[in-house]
Amino acid sequence: MSNSRVFEGKRALILGVANERSLAWAVAQHLHQGGAELGFTYLGEALERRVRPLAESVKSPLIESCNVANDAEIDALFARVKAKWDTLDILVHSVAFANREDLEGRFVNTSREGFRVALDISAYSLVAVARRAEPLMEGRDGTILTMSYYGAEKVVPNYNVMGVAKAALEASVRYLAYDMGQKKIRVNAISAGPVKTLAVAGIRDFRSMLASAAEKTPLKENISADDVGALSAFLCGPGGKHITGSTLYVDSGAHIMGA
Repeated sequence: MSNSRVFEGKRALILGVANERSLAWAVAQHLHQGGAELGFTYLGEALERRVRPLAESVKSPLIESCNVANDAEIDALFARVKAKWDTLDILVHSVAFANREDLEGRFVNTSREGFRVALDISAYSLVAVARRAEPLMEGRDGTILTMSYYGAEKVVPNYNVMGVAKAALEASVRYLAYDMGQKKIRVNAISAGPVKTLAVAGIRDFRSMLASAAEKTPLKENISADDVGALSAFLCGPGGKHITGSTLYVDSGAHIMGA
């Protein structure tokens, strides 16, 4: 992890930390190491018990509840962000959800409600939080980051409706980047290789997927959450100054391989 204080004086809001193995927490650690002041959100008491100690370990002044499926809660979150900070430099969106039954069996059996929930929480929530963040980021060379996966562009068995949601998320990144570029706000996605996190617990056969993934990559190894954190720090820092609307891969090259 770099010792450079490139984020000194910057403020970052992190959505989606679940525990110390979360990709969002790896991102937070790199931003903190670079000198950024961090704020965090959580959903419900169970996650608060996991998130609050992590947030306190980096002296976060902002630890707030937010359900991204509820506009009133998003509005309340950003009102508190504005009251505490008045500006925002970095927004990390690492939020996704699909009903467990929609991550098993055949995609064709996805229910209408299951489809709506997956797209709302996993894709539309980025649009919703970006809209609220925009006035706080304007003119500050702001950066918005979200997390995707290869299942957005190719079929990954058992990823099902989440793959469709991630495809919508990546398309949203491009449209948001166009909209917000004139205000010098950059929007990008990171497509990470498989990492054992709480978020993948609902994907059937994930352990076997993880075990076989390394052999299918040019580098013959899986990535770590820290790799995602390092790429995020690059994108949020000077090196990412002219990168926007992109999905960048950190997957040991898995995305270049054919069958």
